[in-house]
Amino acid sequence: MTVPRVLTIAGTDPTGGAGLQADLKAIAAHDGYGMGVVTALVAQNTTGVRAVHVPGTAFLREQLDAVSDDVTIDAVKVGMLGTAEVVSTVTTWLAEHRPPVVVVDPVMVATSGDRLLSVDAEAALTELFAHADLLTPNRAELGVLTDLARRTAGAGATPADGDAPGAGPGGAGPGGGILGDAELVARTWDVLVLAKGGHDAGPTSDDVLVAPDGSSRVFRGRRIRTANTHGTGCSLSSAIATLAARHGDWELAVGAAKRWLTVALEHADALDVGAGNGPVDHGAATRAVQPTVPWTQTWWEDVADVRAATLDGEFLRRLADGTLPSAVFDTYLAQDVHYLRAYGRHLATLADRSSGPAAAFWRTAADGCAAEARDLHHRRLGDAHTDDPVHPVCAGYLAHLQAAADTGSTAVLAAAVLPCFRVYAWVGTRLGLAPEGHPYADWISAYGDPGFAAASAEATEQVERLAAAATPAERGRMARAHRRSTVWEEAFFRMAL
Repeated sequence: MTVPRVLTIAGTDPTGGAGLQADLKAIAAHDGYGMGVVTALVAQNTTGVRAVHVPGTAFLREQLDAVSDDVTIDAVKVGMLGTAEVVSTVTTWLAEHRPPVVVVDPVMVATSGDRLLSVDAEAALTELFAHADLLTPNRAELGVLTDLARRTAGAGATPADGDAPGAGPGGAGPGGGILGDAELVARTWDVLVLAKGGHDAGPTSDDVLVAPDGSSRVFRGRRIRTANTHGTGCSLSSAIATLAARHGDWELAVGAAKRWLTVALEHADALDVGAGNGPVDHGAATRAVQPTVPWTQTWWEDVADVRAATLDGEFLRRLADGTLPSAVFDTYLAQDVHYLRAYGRHLATLADRSSGPAAAFWRTAADGCAAEARDLHHRRLGDAHTDDPVHPVCAGYLAHLQAAADTGSTAVLAAAVLPCFRVYAWVGTRLGLAPEGHPYADWISAYGDPGFAAASAEATEQVERLAAAATPAERGRMARAHRRSTVWEEAFFRMAL
């Protein structure tokens, strides 16, 4: 694929820990091609800001035009702007060009506490936010934005009592406090907001991605005990912009960027840069020389919390220890028959849309579904439950798969069917062998069957090939289809209970 071409519009840091210099390091660390337009020349180091020089906005516009007249821009990160005139210039340029990804790190207050945005420029930001996809304020900046949102919406505008949003994928919706502020900001400007937990106390540093509709996802991380946090906001926002351009999905981008920043913070002390709040180590992960992570593995890690909930659920726990009531299991099997019949049709569709070994694999899998529905299930159910209607959970899962099929994308449909392979094979490795006399021994052995594990591995490889050939936008749809299918898998196990 094309290396993401990412433009940072920001102020400078001659010590290299923050601002445009940090942005370029973060972009490079994520295999992006970084470009930089300077909004302000900042005389700063790890102990604080000494002076700021803002070049004329005519020259700023010349810089912006020089890039956009010549280079295709896949993502933009906006950092320090400083004055209302600079904000207006950048806003006008964004309105004219609107790259696919725009992340705004509303730089207002430095780590040292120095003010980096004039008060009269704050109001101008409201126009800029109309062209943004994601805001990444630190705790102090979120407070400023919240006040601005209240003034924008009218005096006293706050989320109404009882208006706390529901949970989004992987997280609980905010109901007040910091998350309530993030929701207000997101709703006011119709933009995603990343509420960061770096200033919280405790053993974890959790960030929450909040959408305008109030849905949210929590990204958990270990708290790294270090004073060297200079430029973390700049670095994180630039990493997210690069990863969003690559993956086509905000949740993947935020999760991966947070994991990277955690490693950079872990190694920050060893850099020994400056006497104050030193920078993070942008190159730590790169130096580890890790192999390229497959797309499907990134998606698999993305749903780790959902998989853990699946394995920890009552259904599988009681299935494993043999205490699951037979009536509950029979209800589950009846729904599984409904599911497998439709699932097999989707596998057959993949076979029809594919060629060569891929078509043969999907065709064999489709035939296997039909055989499983006919033999294994009916051997246990007999004539019972033949008239069971489709449960709403089963119907929801099947509707999701049908929606993936209706996109016309072989890659999206393949990503949607993959979790059924991978989750079941993964569960089999966790359940192990059933002891002699176990009431569900045949079913547990089906989970752990080596032949099914091989089929799961082959399905993963087929989807990996499709992901590698996909555009970032299609790959994002694949990631979301895979994530949603995994959520449905967990719900399917809970269904009978």
